[in-house]
Amino acid sequence: MALSFRHQSILDIARNIGRVAVDDLAETLSVTPQTIRRDLNDLCDQGQLTRVHGGAILESGVENLAYDARRLIAADEKEMIGRLCADAIPDDASIFINIGTSTEAVARALQNRRNLMVITNNLNVANILASNPHCDVVVTGGMLRRSDGGLVGESTVDIVEQFRTDYAVIGVSAIDEDGSLLDFDYREVRATQAIIKNARKTFLVADSSKLSRSAPVRIGDMSEINHFFTDEIKSAKLRHVCDQASVKITTVETE
Repeated sequence: MALSFRHQSILDIARNIGRVAVDDLAETLSVTPQTIRRDLNDLCDQGQLTRVHGGAILESGVENLAYDARRLIAADEKEMIGRLCADAIPDDASIFINIGTSTEAVARALQNRRNLMVITNNLNVANILASNPHCDVVVTGGMLRRSDGGLVGESTVDIVEQFRTDYAVIGVSAIDEDGSLLDFDYREVRATQAIIKNARKTFLVADSSKLSRSAPVRIGDMSEINHFFTDEIKSAKLRHVCDQASVKITTVETE
């Protein structure tokens, strides 16, 4: 589809700084905020941008978005997904929680729970749950990824493999319609694979934007998941894959 001059200008700005804001674009391009919102919706429908609160961001299929940008995507949906997942985890449980803004939402929903042990390679999760006196937190160690507080590498995997937990709560960067679970950093993928292997039940938390994204490194597939928490699933093919793999699905809209 041919882009209008204004659409092209918006994309040029996004490519330069990674994200665009409605009010800034309206002033720069001398149009109303309503016009910019329609432009951003058009560009998002074309897969050129991803809508976030107050604007949009530029995505890549080979490099993940910056942490602050990821936090803005579907922020309300992630909080609801986090609460749904936390509701499925009883007190007196041990839990792996991996890297991701969705898994951090689960941690926030667990702040008032009792007698939990959480093993995590996510420093943000550790900091969130440090305020809960009834939760023991084990940080895996490993190479610190300063961009998002993630811990990765062989030492991370070694620590994970010393535990056998009741639950794993994992986030991913993308989900293919065939059920493939994908991410960007192969070191993070190794840790997530170890987490899945060493948990009795694995819960996947991912908002619907992950269903339209791509990433190059394969974690595994839906057959390794017991329960999938999301806001909505529009893909009939993915629903069929989940049904075939006996994956329980809980969505915000059904709850």
